[in-house]
Amino acid sequence: MIKRKRKKNKNFNINQKSFYFEDYLETNQKNKKVEKSNISQDRIYLLFFLFFSLITIFSIKITFISLKNFEVYNQKKNSFYFTSLRRDIVDRNGILISRNIKSFHAAIKPNLIKNKENFLIKIRLNFPDLSIKKVEQQLNKGKYFYLKRRLDQNDKEKLWSLGEKGIIFEPFQSRIYTHANLYSHILGQVDYDNYGISGVEKYFDKELKDKKLLNNPLRLTLDTNIQHIIDDELNKALEIFNATGGGALLMDVNNGEVLSLVSLPNFNINKRENITDKNYTNKITKGIYELGSIFKTFTIALALEKNLVSPKTIIKDIPRKIKCSIHEISDIKKFPKDLSVEDILIRSSNIGTLMLAKKIGEQDYKNFIKETNLLDIPELELEELGTPLSFKWNKCKLETISYGHGIAVTPLQASATYAALTNGGNVIKPTLINNKEQQENKKIISPKTSKKINTILRKVVTEKEGTASLADIYGYNVGGKTGTSQKYGNKNENLNTFISVFPSQDPKYVLLVMLENPQVATDLIYDYRGIKIKGTRNEAGWNSVYVAGKIIKKIGPILAINNDEVYNNHVVKKTN
Repeated sequence: MIKRKRKKNKNFNINQKSFYFEDYLETNQKNKKVEKSNISQDRIYLLFFLFFSLITIFSIKITFISLKNFEVYNQKKNSFYFTSLRRDIVDRNGILISRNIKSFHAAIKPNLIKNKENFLIKIRLNFPDLSIKKVEQQLNKGKYFYLKRRLDQNDKEKLWSLGEKGIIFEPFQSRIYTHANLYSHILGQVDYDNYGISGVEKYFDKELKDKKLLNNPLRLTLDTNIQHIIDDELNKALEIFNATGGGALLMDVNNGEVLSLVSLPNFNINKRENITDKNYTNKITKGIYELGSIFKTFTIALALEKNLVSPKTIIKDIPRKIKCSIHEISDIKKFPKDLSVEDILIRSSNIGTLMLAKKIGEQDYKNFIKETNLLDIPELELEELGTPLSFKWNKCKLETISYGHGIAVTPLQASATYAALTNGGNVIKPTLINNKEQQENKKIISPKTSKKINTILRKVVTEKEGTASLADIYGYNVGGKTGTSQKYGNKNENLNTFISVFPSQDPKYVLLVMLENPQVATDLIYDYRGIKIKGTRNEAGWNSVYVAGKIIKKIGPILAINNDEVYNNHVVKKTN
C-alpha cells in the first residue's frame, strides 16, 4: 500500500475558517432573519385578519340592527301609533272632524320605466289633470320624482293597475277632514310634512303634535249638526238671492263659545288647494266691513247707559236731512218728525241716531268704542284675523259712526259686542275651545241697560214698523237689528246683515247672517205677518233676516230653547 503524501497548501492558515463554513453560518443567520421576518409578517397578517374580522362582524351586526329597526318601523307604520302622530280634532259632541291616516305618494324611478312613451300614454289617459309635458321632462332628467302626492284610493288603484315597476308608493301620514268643505275656513290645512299652515291646524300645531296627548282629541266648541244646517241654508240663500258670498256666526253670549262659523264660498280642504282668490277669505274673522245700521244699537245703548234718555223719551223735530261738512246725511224713508228713542232703533232712523250721538258727545263715544274692543284685532284661535281700519276722529266722524258708516270691523267683533250688550253688559272673548274660561272681567253697560236693549231688539222683530219681521219665529223670542250698507272700498257692492239674539228676555245665543251683493228675489213668496207677498226690495229685512229665520227654526230644537213659550201681544207667557 503506497501512502501518498498530502501536499501542503502553503497558503493554508489553521486559524482561517473555511469558505464553506462561513457561507453556511452566513446562510444560517440569514435564514434565521428570514424566519424571524416571516414570523413578524404572519403576526401582522393575523392582526389584520382579526381587525377585518371584527369590522365584518360589526358591519353584519349593524346591518342586522338596521333591518330589525326597519322591520319595527314598518310595523309602526302599519299601526295606530304611526297614524296618530297628530291628534284628532272633534266637535263639542265628540264627532270626528279631522284625523291622520296612512296614505301614499306616487313616486317614479325613471330607470325602471322600460317604455317611456307607453308610460306617458297611460298617464295621460288615467290622469288628465296632470301635465304630461312636465312628467316627460322629469322622466328625461332620470331622477327620482313625485308623480302625484296624497293619493286617494281610486288613484292608487289606477296606478297599481298600470303594472309599472318604476312606480313607487311611498307611505306617509295624511290628514283627512271628514266633512270636506264644511269646516274649511276653521280647520285650515297641514303641509306634506304634517305641519299646520292655516286655521286651527296652525294655531294649535304644537298641541296637536304633542305625543303625550295623542289619545286625547282636541275638542272644539263647534256643533257639526248645526254647522250643516247653517251651511245648507246659507248656500240656498246664495242661490235664491243670487249673492256672491255670505257668512254666518252662532255664538254663546255668556261664554263666547262659537257653535258655528260659516263663510261662503268655501273649498274642499282634502284636496289641499292653494286658495288665493280673495272671495275665499274667512268673511267672519278676516273680512272688514262697514256693517251699517247694526251700529245704531251701540249708540242707543250708550245713550241709555248715560241716563241721557229712556226708551220712551221723545226726540222732537227730527229733520229729514242734515248737512255735515260736505256730506249730506238723510233717512232712506220718511219718518215722523217726533220719534221715541226705541222707535229710532225700531224704524232705523239715521238722523235720530245721529242726534243721540251728539247728546253723548265725542269723548264719551270714543271711550265706549274703546271699551268694546271693536277697533282691536279680534281674538279667536285662528291665524286668519282681520284688523279693523284705523281712523281719525275728525269732523263728522261721530255723526257717521253713530249709524254705522265710517267704521269698518269684522263680523266676529260686531257679534261679540252684541253679546255684551245683551248678556247683562259683560265683555266676552269669542273662543273655539270647549269650556275655556273667560279672562275678561269688565262691563260696557249695566244689566239694567242690557234688559232695555233686549226689549227694544225684540220690538224690531215684532212691531209693525220694525225691519226684521221675517225673523219672528214662533217659540224662540227672537230680537235683533238689520244693517244694509255698501261694501267698504266698493260703492257698487252692497252688504246686508242681520244680528239676532234669542231668546230675547234672557239671551243665550247671538246669530249673525250676512249676504254679499244679494239681489231681489222676485220669484220668492214671503210669509209676511201671515200674508203671502213677493219681495220687491233689496234690503237686509228681505234677505238676511229671511235666512236667519230659516236657520233659527231648524237649530232651535237642537239648542233646546224653551219650546213651550208662546206669544200673546208680544209678551212671553209660560204654558202648562
